[in-house]
Amino acid sequence: MNQPNISSPMLTASEVARLLSLHVNTVRRWTDNGLINAYRIGSRGDRRYRQEDINSFLARHSSKGRKALQRST
Repeated sequence: MNQPNISSPMLTASEVARLLSLHVNTVRRWTDNGLINAYRIGSRGDRRYRQEDINSFLARHSSKGRKALQRST
């Protein structure tokens, strides 16, 4: 099992939402549905996202595909 590269910067859900031009609740929902990988940290279970995972998500989904994702969730 691959361990995440801890030297890479971790993004918050709000930062990811800004990058993807989405509402933060949509980022959280997509995480819950397995569309975006997140790591839980701290006692509150805050979500953090690796930049590499977000880049991979963007590579998999074109702007046309993103519109279809928004309609389906």
